[in-house]
This record gives sequence, C-alpha cells and structure tokens, in this order.
Amino acid sequence: MSSTAPMPLLEARNLGVSYAVRHAGRQVRLRALDDVSFDLARAETLGIVGESGSGKSTLARALLRLIPADAGTVRLHPDIDLLGLRGAALRSVRSRLQMIFQDGVAALDPRQRIGEALEEPLLVLKPQLSGLQRRERVRLGLERVGLERAHLDRFPHQFSGGQAQRIGMARALMVEPEIVVCDEPLSSLDVSIKAQITALLQQLKQDLNLSMIFIAHDLPAVQQLCERVLVLYLGRVMEIARCDALFDRPRHPYTRALLRSVPIPDPRVARGRRTAPLAGEIPSSLTPPSGCVFRTRCPYAVDRCAREVPLLRSIDGSEVACHRAEEIEGIRT
Repeated sequence: MSSTAPMPLLEARNLGVSYAVRHAGRQVRLRALDDVSFDLARAETLGIVGESGSGKSTLARALLRLIPADAGTVRLHPDIDLLGLRGAALRSVRSRLQMIFQDGVAALDPRQRIGEALEEPLLVLKPQLSGLQRRERVRLGLERVGLERAHLDRFPHQFSGGQAQRIGMARALMVEPEIVVCDEPLSSLDVSIKAQITALLQQLKQDLNLSMIFIAHDLPAVQQLCERVLVLYLGRVMEIARCDALFDRPRHPYTRALLRSVPIPDPRVARGRRTAPLAGEIPSSLTPPSGCVFRTRCPYAVDRCAREVPLLRSIDGSEVACHRAEEIEGIRT
C-alpha cells in the first residue's frame, strides 16, 4: 500500500482578507485574516476556535466566496482555483460547498414558506431536476433532519430556534454538497437543543460522508465532532492539531489559556487543570502587536516575540506558531 497521504478535498494556502476602513482620520487596511493555511480531508471535520474577533466567520465567508480574499489560494479537489472563479464557473461549484448559519431564523426569508425555502437552492443550482424530483428531495431532506412534511407550509416565525436550525441544515444539504461550513450553529441554542443538533450533525456527517468546517465557541461540541482543530487569534493561526492532542496536550500558550477559560465537562481532560478567565483584551486588528500577535497577553513572551512573527512548525504532529513551544511544554496548564 502506498504511504502517500490522500489529496485533500480543500486546500487553503496563505489566505488573507483585509478591509479598507477609516482610522484616526485616514484610510487604513484592517487585516482580518493573515497568512492562514490548512487542509480539509474528505469526510473530515475541522474545528475552528478562538475568541470573538479572531477571524473565524471571516474565514468561513472567504472560503465560500461570500467576501473577497486579497491574498492566497483556495483549491478544491481535484484542481479548482476557488478564488479565481467568476460568473457561471463559480455558480457551477456552489453546490459542492454550502453553509449553515448561526441564527437559523434570521437565515430564512420570513415571507417564504419552508417548502419554498428548501426548494429554492434546487431551482438555482440543480435546474435539471423536474418539479416532482425537487419536491421529493425537499420531503426527504426535511425528514432527514427530524421534521415532518406538515412543516412545509409553515413560515419561519412558526418554528423554535432548534427547529429553524434543522431547517437551515436541510437547506444546506439539499444540493448534496461535499463540504458544509457550520458558522457557530449552536450559539443561539439552549443546552438541551445544542446536544440534539450536535448529535444530528454527527449523524449527517456519517450518513452522507460529509466534510465539515465547524466554527464554534462550544469546546465540548468541538471535541465531540472534530478530528482536527485550528486555533485562530487576531486573524492568524496559532495551532493546528488532532482534536485529542489539542485537548490533552495543547502546545501554544493561547490554546492553553483558551482551554483553561472554558469549563469542559470531561473529567479526563479537566482533572488537575486550573480554570481561569483569559487575561487581557484582544488587541485591535487596526493596530496588531508586532511579532507574535498574542505576545501582549502571553505570560511566556520574551524580546524575540516582539521582533519575529513565529511561523507554524511541526512538534510531535501538531503545527504550532510559537517561538517557545518546547520550553513551556513542561509547565502545567
């Protein structure tokens, strides 16, 4: 058997997104994403974590071409340059990548019945289907997420938040995508509904052989759903690791602080770990720190951290952007 790793389904390299904004009376560039690189394998779920303002949703929207990227490349297997596509060529790959949004109700048109909302992506992206085929897909899609045919004639305001999120999942899956980007799909739900939606996402992934990018603040859900995790801070990648390695042995000081700040209901992970809020405020993307962007909040920062941007490097299978990762390894989290 060949030892060559399989080709990734999605490959991002040196991705950057910036915006022109007014600051202190002049026009400046706000760097929302800076030099972000990662792969997504077929049938893999990659978690994206980080504080608010770290660039998670910007990354999701850049991958799906909902906002423009101004640096880097994104390639879709076998050899499609996503950032270079325009017009009909871009529409032709839309069915391969779909998104589940944060607020299920807000993502739906309040004037459309649910049946119409679910049929719309088929009309746009699968015009070859007959009316009968579309209606059958809509019915099966609704049942797949645990809703009933009777719901098709209702409007979005007639559903709970959890039901609306299920409808959003059905809509994303209607065109049979290979990749689904989940942009904080649990954040507006209560605890019991979160557990149901997390379990449903896991089941759909297995049943449909989906690849997923799962953006969340909910670290227990990330731990349950994801094979690997990418940690973002101020638009830069701090660490990429297998999920078990990241939770058991975080390498970057920011990852360590992030895990300490969120209670995790897993005694194996939480045993002996100090729980403490993440100190300090995330700096402005308009005036990021020099060198390592985390250095102003890092207890291990030294002069080199202010002078040099740390590059991702491999440490025992994890990719870590920290000058002192090996030195702080022995310090208990």
